Amino acid sequence: MTAPEVTAPPTEKATPAATSWRDGFAVYLQPRVLIVLLLGFSSGLPLALSGSTLQVWMKEAGVDLGTIGLLALIGTPYTLKFLWAPLVDALHVPLFTQMFGRRRGWLLFSQLLLIAAILVLAMADPARSPWFAAFAALLVAAASSTQDIVVDAFRVESLPESEQAAGMASYVAAYRIGMLVSTAGALFIVSGFESAGVARPSAWMWGYVAMAALVVIGIVTALAATEPAQSKGAEAATHAQTAAERVWHAALGAFSEFLSRKDAFAALAFVVLFKFTDAFSGTMTAPFVIDIGFSKVDYAAIVKGVGLAATLIGGFAGGFVARRYSLATSLWIGGVLQAIANLSFSWLAHVGVDQWALALAITAENFTSAIGTVIFVAYLSALCRNPLHTATQYALLTALAAVGRTYLSSGAGYVAKAVGWPVFFVICVLVAIPSLILLAWLQRRGHFDELGPVRV
Repeated sequence: MTAPEVTAPPTEKATPAATSWRDGFAVYLQPRVLIVLLLGFSSGLPLALSGSTLQVWMKEAGVDLGTIGLLALIGTPYTLKFLWAPLVDALHVPLFTQMFGRRRGWLLFSQLLLIAAILVLAMADPARSPWFAAFAALLVAAASSTQDIVVDAFRVESLPESEQAAGMASYVAAYRIGMLVSTAGALFIVSGFESAGVARPSAWMWGYVAMAALVVIGIVTALAATEPAQSKGAEAATHAQTAAERVWHAALGAFSEFLSRKDAFAALAFVVLFKFTDAFSGTMTAPFVIDIGFSKVDYAAIVKGVGLAATLIGGFAGGFVARRYSLATSLWIGGVLQAIANLSFSWLAHVGVDQWALALAITAENFTSAIGTVIFVAYLSALCRNPLHTATQYALLTALAAVGRTYLSSGAGYVAKAVGWPVFFVICVLVAIPSLILLAWLQRRGHFDELGPVRV
């Protein structure tokens, strides 16, 4: 039995390029974009609860550093989520799917699982049983990554092409804010309880309970949203199939449909390499800042504080760029800017310890990186055209995009040690050249024309 062909129903025709910044800003106020913004907050919130915030909790509980270091493995579900993405694409959640639809049903189900997992983690005691706390954190990561699968598919299917980049910019900004709430916000809450006389273990428990309560924002958003028309079409097309058939077709179709396209392997290579320039330099940003003489306070306040602000502004700027220009032109702008920005670190290496120079370099790097990220994700969204397996294809593409960050950039430290900081960041610019060559080749081959009128 072959998988049914489903053509995404027309949402909206691509709109012409924005004629003013006012037009570009107006798209962020569209109800669909605001829904995606709130879902971005819901996706960003749990990440640190199983990561950096948990590490602080375990350190205060007296857990040894070796065990704390192993907590990095808790993030595995975020890397391997493409393995169960076909289940999200194909299976129905009893009651939830019937009541709320294919995507919204999974969204609400994953959010309820997330609340339950966070509450289990809140009841854990790292001092007495660090491994149970780690297991509970793994449950949080699994529920969180499942929510990410659904949110990505929901965003791609619910937004017309004219709103994809704006939706991603909103998503990234809210995601970062969610992470800030679950790191600095959670620590402030815990400290507040301790100042009020609550014992430290109980203070941490109530801090995590407060974070679980904030997931309700995502639940309310999912209830207020409407099921994407593309998802309804996919549901109707597979209604007669068994669950096993739907899972098989979601997994197999995600690969075969993509690989059957013209120049598929070149497109996959471009997905791997486009953000490599960022990954290669980003791996060494913290060691570089400390090595040339800045303090940990400088790093926290400027690299994290100023960097976050630059990232948020750059994300929205990327949305404006992607709305004004075609997808190919936007990728050129983002790719060149994010590469050239690395030269600001070469300049900083010559300037030395100067807080203003550090702030300028961090602003340039994070601002341009965010522009590139928003445009890049708009491209990934354009590649996921079949609503039968949007979640699976998107999870696979993001896993490929992580290859540069996780594996290709692993030798950056050896390069920096061999050539010195100024030359290292020049090399970070040069490693962007292969992706730009692929971009030019794909553009000449008509790759972006085949994606349709993706003028966002």
